[in-house]
Amino acid sequence: MKKIIAIANQKGGVGKTTTAVNLGVALTLIGKKVCLIDLDPQANMSVYLEYEDNDDFQNINDMMMSAVQGKSVDKSCIRHNDTNNIDYVPSDINLSAADFYLTQALARESVLKRILSADCFAEYDYIIIDCLPSLGVLLMNALTAADGVVIPVQTQKFALNGLQGLTDVIEQIKGTLNPSLEIIGILPTMLDNTNMSKDTINELTEQYSEHLMNTRISRSVEAAYSAEKCKSLCIGNTRLGEEYKALASEVLMRYGG
Repeated sequence: MKKIIAIANQKGGVGKTTTAVNLGVALTLIGKKVCLIDLDPQANMSVYLEYEDNDDFQNINDMMMSAVQGKSVDKSCIRHNDTNNIDYVPSDINLSAADFYLTQALARESVLKRILSADCFAEYDYIIIDCLPSLGVLLMNALTAADGVVIPVQTQKFALNGLQGLTDVIEQIKGTLNPSLEIIGILPTMLDNTNMSKDTINELTEQYSEHLMNTRISRSVEAAYSAEKCKSLCIGNTRLGEEYKALASEVLMRYGG
């Protein structure tokens, strides 16, 4: 049975896309079948995976508009990235209109869940959703579709701002639309040897010890180089790559599979 993981935080710049791509690739390296979903109009994941817009293929915005209209989804929406050997569904700027057309949809929070229940997604062990930095209807869709959430948190000043709001939303979704939803873990990212990072870890430990992950993702220019080269950190011998492999192992330990 496939498991769906949302990578979410309404704050931007915390490493959501880097986490989604590298967690996905790390899982494929240990034999899991993974599909990544770009649910952000900025489409950073799609760029990372060398997506070139082609009108002959649907992206996630087309799929959501089709689902709202009651149309079916087929395998042509799923692309494959050879460099990272992973499947994905791309996004583009048109997804920014989703709040408008989803507002008018029946059961608007469950549109993505209906899409991911299509036969073309049944073959995957894991589907990983890269969420946009917002608490709007697209995030509601991701949380309604997901079984678990990984929350990347940058270990810098103001890092915890909004975190309580996100965990409250997760609890609301769990209590209403998706009883099986769990927080897999809060993932500290961009960790360095400064007092600010240490203080943030201490604060996370104090407030969220139940959910705080053991894995730590370091601050490094390797992350930017990886995105620029469109090549996962997990391919090759890099410190960050090993950290994301450790994240994959911890996700499997916490979440099963």
